Amino acid sequence: MSYTSRFSGGLFGRLSCSASALTLLMTSTGFADSHAQTITIATVNNGDMIRMQGYTDQFTEETGISVEWVTLEENVLRQRVTTDITTNGGQFDIMTIGMYETPIWGAAGWLVPLDGLSEEYNVDDILPAMRGGLSHDGTLYAAPFYGESSMIMYRTDLMEAAGLEMPDAPTWEFIREAAAAMTDRDNDVNGICLRGKAGWGEGGALITAMSNSFGARWFDMDWNAQFDTQPWRDTLTFFNDMMQESGPAGFATNGFNENLSMFQQGLCGMWIDATVAASFVTNEDSTVADSVGFALAPDNGLGRRSNWLWAWALAIPAGTQQQDAAMQFIEWATGTGYIDMVAENEGWANVPPGARISLYENPNYQEVPFAQMTLDSILSADPNNSTVEPTPYVGVQFAAIPEFAGIATEVSQEFSAYYAGQQSVDEALENAQAITNEAMEAAGYR
Repeated sequence: MSYTSRFSGGLFGRLSCSASALTLLMTSTGFADSHAQTITIATVNNGDMIRMQGYTDQFTEETGISVEWVTLEENVLRQRVTTDITTNGGQFDIMTIGMYETPIWGAAGWLVPLDGLSEEYNVDDILPAMRGGLSHDGTLYAAPFYGESSMIMYRTDLMEAAGLEMPDAPTWEFIREAAAAMTDRDNDVNGICLRGKAGWGEGGALITAMSNSFGARWFDMDWNAQFDTQPWRDTLTFFNDMMQESGPAGFATNGFNENLSMFQQGLCGMWIDATVAASFVTNEDSTVADSVGFALAPDNGLGRRSNWLWAWALAIPAGTQQQDAAMQFIEWATGTGYIDMVAENEGWANVPPGARISLYENPNYQEVPFAQMTLDSILSADPNNSTVEPTPYVGVQFAAIPEFAGIATEVSQEFSAYYAGQQSVDEALENAQAITNEAMEAAGYR
């Protein structure tokens, strides 16, 4: 399928022809003065991105390029950057986006190809799963700051106290049993913490990845929605029942950051979420850092695990007038030099994971307790073969079509309403089915 056909028009022009021509001439002939430049970067408010901001002064010292940050909650970030790039708003010189947006926006001509990265940067060192997911027709359009899958993080002390041993590759039934055994309501310990928050990349990502292991899929081969099938009903019912039994109150509004905070405070027995969280549940901010174990995301005996595949990556919108400076920042932030700098200052456990082959070949990083499980989780996610039944789309926790973000945001709202007790599972699935089919028909898929 050609993504380009889903968009009208081409690149948007923000400036007059004379101004654009002058900027192009200055950049191509080397007369642009990067020392007088300021770039604006939109990013997500997670720990690794906030850590990067703390090192920005070093980039400015090296290049003379100043950086202004716009740091947003995940759902808000997606809304802001999508609106900006589709309306040619021009607010940002670099956007933090992921594997869903990158190939679609690259195909539409909305991103600057990253084919000008230096030889020293070594694009071939990027893990193939990450490089492929951030490319269109073989051209890289975003550079991964870090890559991730999802995995189980669990309290080894509570697991032992429950008389259980976590397998390296557990089933969902074991997870539910363990969650019940580890729950201690008198001491505010929840057996399991999972995302229920609405948003296609928040709770929507978790439940879609989970549904793969239950045999569900978003669409059949004719782009018909599949929420009226038993696998989706089994997925939602199992998830909600387990969370009602062993999860925290208000889980329907909890996302990545809320669950991370609870786990760090010792309020969760298990947490299934992004592998990148491993460094934050084992660092000095975590009260349970010395008793955390890791395992693969669960399966359900159908040959598919419930882990996703993602990268938070830096991309340059095509309308920017700061392209050279933006490219310099991307090289600095996503290159091996940044990894070495963080390792030297904060230890190897805190470097951005999941992006580079050389990191996993480094003996120092191999000693990090979660390094191998992170890599195993990434390698076990196959975006071309993520479901039991065949599908017309690529993606693990998303379907890589332009319409998905809007549809899945609405669907996730229906699911969160079910978790919150505002409607039944049948009502949630019926609404999801109607929302999805109506949108797909309007978009011309059916």
